[in-house]
Amino acid sequence: MTLGLGLIGTGFMGKAHALAYGSAAAVFGDLAPVRLAQLCDTPVQKARDLGAQFGFAAATDDWRALIANPEVDIVSITTPNALHKEMALAAIAAGKHVHCEKPLALTLEDAQEMEAAARAAGVRTKVGYNYIHNPAVSHARALIAEGMIGKPVHFRGWVDEDYQADPDLPWTWRATRADAGLGTLGDLGCHLVSMSHVLMGEIESLIADTQIIHETRPLPDGSGRAAVENEDTASAIIRYRNGAQGTLCTSRSAWGRKNKLDWEVHGTKGMITFSQERLNELKLYVNEGPRAQQGFRTILTGPEHAPYGAFCPAPGHQLGFGDLKTVEVAGFLRAIAAGEESFPNFTDALEFERVIHAIDTSAREGRRVTL
Repeated sequence: MTLGLGLIGTGFMGKAHALAYGSAAAVFGDLAPVRLAQLCDTPVQKARDLGAQFGFAAATDDWRALIANPEVDIVSITTPNALHKEMALAAIAAGKHVHCEKPLALTLEDAQEMEAAARAAGVRTKVGYNYIHNPAVSHARALIAEGMIGKPVHFRGWVDEDYQADPDLPWTWRATRADAGLGTLGDLGCHLVSMSHVLMGEIESLIADTQIIHETRPLPDGSGRAAVENEDTASAIIRYRNGAQGTLCTSRSAWGRKNKLDWEVHGTKGMITFSQERLNELKLYVNEGPRAQQGFRTILTGPEHAPYGAFCPAPGHQLGFGDLKTVEVAGFLRAIAAGEESFPNFTDALEFERVIHAIDTSAREGRRVTL
């Protein structure tokens, strides 16, 4: 069964989707090639130029026309956050499968509406949390499940970047709740929540605080300054349903950090640690043997850690961001072919977004929030 892809958006994530859908069948071998049916962006000449570069059969500046195109079976949405809801609902109504970048929507209510529509229509959905598809993360989950570090009791995670660290950076749509929704929570923190979820399970409650570091930014035309409405940093103390505890911290204003999504899982017998900036490595400590010989050991991913071997037969040669997106796409294509749900779908992503909105609510209202 071949499927036709309609891609809306050609920025960083749009290109990542185009490359992943174009290469998934070649990498994995058990997938039918995807037809790159149509690409959408504005202006139309940009769509035509990038459509030709990416290998799409057609291009348009009208996303509604793309959704109506009978050659399109999957609609991939990589636009700014404020556009996700309208596009996804239209695609669902047209009976198309939907691959949407995170977060689903600006508000929890909008995300709930999208999830309900997809579930009622019976279409397959996928949300762009590619970091959790890392073979290193899958191996960490397996180690935890087999009891390598004993009972997991604490999760410590943080995700920092510095794209908003400069106080002189001009004001953009990212600074408003109407256009961007949450700040660092919606852009970065949701990735950390998804990682916490796959490693530790559901969060039961939390108490949090947030901060706007740069309260105004200069307008691009030099006419003055405009207010920043959403958070630059957020921190939460959390309790899991399984009794474990933890902390989640995120910042978009952390100088020197480029993609510092780090976590530790503390267990009664040991610990596992990970850093996204070294995404092919796990560090494992197990409290066994003579103390003089104990210490963290580095596990470097290789063909033994599926699906690394689909990309490269040799360990130490490294996977990257785009490879994880290809793993994400392959899982979605398999789910569509089998008529099964893919993880994370809209229902799963809604649970992640409940957490980031609970952090925002806790910070604004100064109370512990139960999910």
